[in-house]
Amino acid sequence: MDNEQWPSSEAGSSSALLSSFESSEFTSPKRCISQPTMHALHDMRLSETLCDASIVFPDERHEMRVHRVILSSCSEYFRILFTTALPSDKHTVSIPGIERSAMVEVIQYAYLRQCDLNERNVYEVYAAADFLIIRSLTSYCARFLVDRLRPDNCVKIMLFGRQRLAELVYESAKLFILKHFMKLISSHADALLQLPVDDVCLLLADEQLNVRDESTVWEFAVRWIDRDPANRAQHVLRLMKTVRLGLLNTEYFLENVKENPYVLAAEDTKSLIIESLTFLYDLEMISTKGIKEMKTPAIGLPRLPHEVIFTVGGWSEGLPQSIIETYDTRADRWVRIRNEDPHGPRAYYGAAFIGTQLYCIGGYDGVEHFHTCRRFDMVHKVWHEIAPMHFRRCYVSVVALDGLLYAMGGFDGNTRHNTVERYNPHTNQWTLVATMNSMRSDADACVLEGLIYITGGFDGHECLATVESYDPRTNQWSLLPQMLSRRSGVSCAALDGSVYVVGGFNGLTRLDTCERYDPIVRQWTACPSMYHRRSNFGLETIDGMLFAIGGYDGVSATAYVECYSPKSEEWYEATDLGRLRSAFRAVTVSDLPNVRDYLHANKENLLNELYQNRRAVLTGERIDEEVEEEDQEQQQEDEEPEAGSDTASSSEDVD
Repeated sequence: MDNEQWPSSEAGSSSALLSSFESSEFTSPKRCISQPTMHALHDMRLSETLCDASIVFPDERHEMRVHRVILSSCSEYFRILFTTALPSDKHTVSIPGIERSAMVEVIQYAYLRQCDLNERNVYEVYAAADFLIIRSLTSYCARFLVDRLRPDNCVKIMLFGRQRLAELVYESAKLFILKHFMKLISSHADALLQLPVDDVCLLLADEQLNVRDESTVWEFAVRWIDRDPANRAQHVLRLMKTVRLGLLNTEYFLENVKENPYVLAAEDTKSLIIESLTFLYDLEMISTKGIKEMKTPAIGLPRLPHEVIFTVGGWSEGLPQSIIETYDTRADRWVRIRNEDPHGPRAYYGAAFIGTQLYCIGGYDGVEHFHTCRRFDMVHKVWHEIAPMHFRRCYVSVVALDGLLYAMGGFDGNTRHNTVERYNPHTNQWTLVATMNSMRSDADACVLEGLIYITGGFDGHECLATVESYDPRTNQWSLLPQMLSRRSGVSCAALDGSVYVVGGFNGLTRLDTCERYDPIVRQWTACPSMYHRRSNFGLETIDGMLFAIGGYDGVSATAYVECYSPKSEEWYEATDLGRLRSAFRAVTVSDLPNVRDYLHANKENLLNELYQNRRAVLTGERIDEEVEEEDQEQQQEDEEPEAGSDTASSSEDVD
């Protein structure tokens, strides 16, 4: 078997599909007899001992001696051939259409349940196995292809899967294309541009097409026509119908769609142009026209995201919380999830996800500093207890790397830690690894290029500007250049090869500043500041942007959400949380098989919600404002201090 491995993230879009094909037809080959026995039979074939049949190749003076019973045991074709189709005294067969190199691998698989697949021969071996009805080998080849999906081969694999009626291969490759569409059209567009119109429309119309802006879809459609205008311009209406035209900017629609030469030349596009313009104008005027009931048409429905931001618990209204909210980035809406932890609320915890499991590590509930850890199964929507850590840790920093969790630093009610623990989900055990150079609580960590970066925090005396990185291969921490500002209650995230550090508390005030670390030049650079000061907030990346969520502004918890685009170097407002909250973690989860359960369900009423939100802005209303007014006298108490905190200058005294 070819041992070359490809990054799991590139094939990750197929994880849900793989789990749905757990029938005998799509499981990895299982050895039913001992390996020594299998190798002994293979050696007997090579020495032609007790062989009773031959496979010949018409164009070659070569035959392959085999044992009928071995081939018949795994191939329905050979079983029928050797038991009914051939005279009992004639067991020399020729199989047209199968190359000798492919037959070598088929026979090796029949004897050893393994073969030497590579990206050149796997297609021929699959075709041979399909013809010979060796289902376990077709499954073997299918998984080989799915595991090696990349931008440069995904279109070829999708077309092959459709040609061979291989559902797993076809659907996995298609989903890979949908998920990585932006990367494909920027660097591997040629294969997509050669597809026939039916395939192009199928992909562009799919609700799972992963695009942040519908203009991307339209521009690709125009590129596809440009390849062969004489034959492809006739399909412009079909292509227009795949674009969610109602999600386009009105000015863009007028200049780039309505006035497009292909559109102007096609009479049948006029009705769609009128429908789209009517909707876009109504959308622009919705807050002033008094429209209260307007269903969202198909051209205005957002697509499904491949990633969802989870936020769990935190601190609000003077109490720890159990609330779960998820963010649907396509609908720009927060969704309340009712599957709260029955074990109770927690704040100041660390969080990360592995597969379909969301882990909440350590934390604080206003009374107890936890060493306990909880796991939320996002598919079955149930909570489980996992093994406790060696130390109690709130204000703990947690990341997932290579299928393991790392819990760093934190506060146990008396002591700040520099210790680090690693959790293995397979053994349900925590193991101590190398300690950090500094004691840190209220820091934050992220993963970049296989290294863990931990930034800022509080050591019991001062807010920190220090940064260090951990290499799991050497089990060593290394000090890095200090940040431009001291930051406790900070949040950090990795994006586009850099580490971004945002907000926090410098010992005097909450920060709205942001800075970026480039590991190549080992230098920190200031970035544009947020609109809102905040500490102890959620920070995650999705769609190539940073999302800063909620937090504490020095007076009260907030619900504000804003996102930063490195390309434009600007912050943008996004929809607020459903509740004022701080002291929680945000986690971006990808490739959930049941992602719809965590998305905005009533998309047809998005316009009605938009109207209500704009009306609220115009009248000065705001989510949770009544609650906020009731708690004006207790604003400073809304965020609970560390039990036994020995400082009044740390961000820890607010959350």
